[in-house]
Amino acid sequence: MKKIIIFCYLILFTSYLSAQQFMPPGMYTSTNKKAIKHVEEGKKSYEAHKDADAEKSFKKALDEDPNFVEAMMGLSYIYIDQNKTEEAIQQLKKATEVNPKFFPNNFYDLGELQYYTGHYDEAIQSFQRFNSFERIGPEIKEKAQHLLACSQFAVEQIKNPKPFKPENMGPAINTGNDEYFPTITADNEWFYFTRRIIGTTTCDGSANGQEDFYVSKNINGQWSIAAPMQGVNSPCNEGSPSVSADGQNLFFVGCQDQYGMLASTGSKGFGMCDILFSQKIGDNKWTKPVNVGPPVCTNQWESQPSFSSDGKTLYFVRGSRSGTGITGQDIYMSVVGDDGRFSVPVKLGPNINTPGREEAVFIHPDNQTLYFASDGHIGMGGLDIYVSRRQADGSWGPAVNLGYPINTFNNESSLMVSPDGKKAYFHSNKQGGFGGLDLYNFDLPADLAPQNLTFVKGKIYDAKTKQPLQSNVEILDLETQKPISKVFPDAHGNFLAVLPAQKNYLLNVNQEGYLFYSDNFSLKDVVADYNKPYLLDVALQPIDTGISIELKNVFFDVDKFDLKPESKTELDKLVNFLTKNKTIKIEISGHTDSDGNKKANQILSQNRAKAVYDYTIKAGIAATRLSYKGYGDSKPKVPNTTPENKAKNRRTEIKITGK
Repeated sequence: MKKIIIFCYLILFTSYLSAQQFMPPGMYTSTNKKAIKHVEEGKKSYEAHKDADAEKSFKKALDEDPNFVEAMMGLSYIYIDQNKTEEAIQQLKKATEVNPKFFPNNFYDLGELQYYTGHYDEAIQSFQRFNSFERIGPEIKEKAQHLLACSQFAVEQIKNPKPFKPENMGPAINTGNDEYFPTITADNEWFYFTRRIIGTTTCDGSANGQEDFYVSKNINGQWSIAAPMQGVNSPCNEGSPSVSADGQNLFFVGCQDQYGMLASTGSKGFGMCDILFSQKIGDNKWTKPVNVGPPVCTNQWESQPSFSSDGKTLYFVRGSRSGTGITGQDIYMSVVGDDGRFSVPVKLGPNINTPGREEAVFIHPDNQTLYFASDGHIGMGGLDIYVSRRQADGSWGPAVNLGYPINTFNNESSLMVSPDGKKAYFHSNKQGGFGGLDLYNFDLPADLAPQNLTFVKGKIYDAKTKQPLQSNVEILDLETQKPISKVFPDAHGNFLAVLPAQKNYLLNVNQEGYLFYSDNFSLKDVVADYNKPYLLDVALQPIDTGISIELKNVFFDVDKFDLKPESKTELDKLVNFLTKNKTIKIEISGHTDSDGNKKANQILSQNRAKAVYDYTIKAGIAATRLSYKGYGDSKPKVPNTTPENKAKNRRTEIKITGK
């Protein structure tokens, strides 16, 4: 932001003084010829980037005429160039006090400096005075009104501060180098971040230090000493890591060297920086990264990815390359289709993106809460951090400023919130750290936290051999039938998924050569506790004659045989299974508990089996491959002695009768 201010002031000052050289001396605010001469000398030195000479000339002009406004303005712009903001403010204050009507933009310039240095009360006065002038350009007036609203907002935030006690993450994570851009797995076990190694040279010849990824493991509540990630780091910069909730997939940013190559992939990039992808193959081993490619990556600048916990949506920042660097930064999203390809990215709506700059997007594992940084919304100055919540129609709600002192007049960015919503992580160069940027955490206020989550852990294996399987896992909301999460187990068959608490879920697992698996489980009464994940055990049955499975997500009302709507997902899985395995024949069987009349139970079970049979035929499966039968209460799974056991005995099954 300071660079932008300096650039704008340089244009204003040069343009203003350039106009003066065509005017007679009387048009200056001074009639002192010596003072005017010094100002004109100062202007020439300033244009020649000889700031020390320009400063001397402007000071000499003020020695001759202490009320020479142009000399005060010249000094203020030099002090801005030198980051002497307080000195610049003092000079502009004098200029507005000596001759308030001479150059109204001085009030705007003064207010902007005061706002971006946290002098909010004074900024309000400056902007109000500026707005009182009649002949003001509409563009700068709109900016002044925006910054006035920001200053007023900041004053109120300081009156009502948020609880904020940041803690340094300690020597296991932080060093004398810069550490930033953290990401964490849903089980709070692995912590990844970027470290810039001071004193190293990057592949493009820059001496700013090379960026690499480091990882730390949570061992009994303590973070281990961070180690470099294996398989991902290269001689070029890697940045902005985003690990999937289950810790198996990594999205990050790789930038070109002087030859347009991405060292991480060994191939040419699409733009200045591209988004890359890697998969975990061991505790700290990752596959060689690949470029996500078009349509996500373009000839522009793509960076700062964040991948949703449902495994479907990639959020990232895209900017345009220009002579002054990266401009027009906005947040985009791209959805992974059933074919595994990313859709054409679209910008998030106006509640997120502004004409200003957006960056550091983070989608929380609840998939409903988005954190990001922006300098275009009402804020405290520079980049502030905001939170937006997903609305019922899928759009993003208004951006809410995280408040003071989480946000200040400085640039705040790169906030990451733990899966349980209790801790927030960020980087800062606060005094008392280990040097440079350090990583910190703090307790996140409840009104800024995401919804309550828990997570499930499971293992998939062959029911006969007990060998692990890497099968596709899909979890749906049982009530709405909408997919919540799609995850992929590791080489040991283990999987992890983050889920909102207080809901019922449907679990589907598919593996070629096996009967599909379905189950349902309830988190209605589960307290979201990240120390106690919900555990699932999934044994897949190899396809063979005589093998049977229960259709656990086929539902009927009491004493009825009409299929309930929430049965559709399960039945469609059955149809899909039979469509893929075209020679398999099955028997559909219905079962009841022992309550009531045996004959009525047998008829009810027969009708329920037929309802599934009819649905399957209507979906296009040949009747010659299907049969159905009702067994009533003649084949209980467990003794009919308790309500829980009776519920288990009321079921629908399929059995392979031919393959």
